[in-house]
Amino acid sequence: MKLHYIYHSGFALQTDRYTVLIDYYKDTSETDPKHGWVHDRLLADPKPLYILSTHFHPDHFNREILSWRQKHPDIHCIFSYDILKHRRASQQDAIWLRKGDTYQDDLLKVEAFGSTDVGISFLIETEGKRIFHAGDLNNWHWTDESTPEEIRQAEDDYLAELNLLHQAAPELHLAMFPVDPRIGTDYMRGAWQFVEKIRTDLFVPMHFGEDYAGAEAFTPLAAANGCRFLCPTRRGESFDI
Repeated sequence: MKLHYIYHSGFALQTDRYTVLIDYYKDTSETDPKHGWVHDRLLADPKPLYILSTHFHPDHFNREILSWRQKHPDIHCIFSYDILKHRRASQQDAIWLRKGDTYQDDLLKVEAFGSTDVGISFLIETEGKRIFHAGDLNNWHWTDESTPEEIRQAEDDYLAELNLLHQAAPELHLAMFPVDPRIGTDYMRGAWQFVEKIRTDLFVPMHFGEDYAGAEAFTPLAAANGCRFLCPTRRGESFDI
């Protein structure tokens, strides 16, 4: 199995039988939005393509994907229900999941967990692996601008969701999780709490835009919790997992 970093929180999991594209926002080309790994390679691959979107925010969901059925013969869209609620897509466009819902077929299982923003996060079971994509689940504490009460509430909400995930999946093969320097002071706190709570073999940061150095700074904290840390250094980078 290969993991392809697309951009921001966008990743593709590629197997010999199918591909899973998660939270597509922009392709890997920095100059042409209609070109890159997704447009030029993935959409030309006839294997089944699962497209997962955790929520409606424009940096996690691009309506362009709704037109891809014209280019690809075998697409399965699995979206968070808030995308339908906010009228970014229609009922017939996807399979809709709320927190606690599960989709399963003969290739993979997708279970919806919570978020501390909007939408859901995804626990994917496939190829004998448990893989987690956090969406916008994080400890969004904004220490430099929030009140102490707001910070405590953000942490309580996050830890409650983390505990629910831990009950279902105390160990993960791969986690894709926000490490976003825009939070400011202690921006890695949510990621640190995640790997401290849930044994994670491979940890990949996301939601950092172009701040690769800010994401890479999590390396020693991941290593201290027994994780192999894989930090993308460019769009379109691939990892064997």
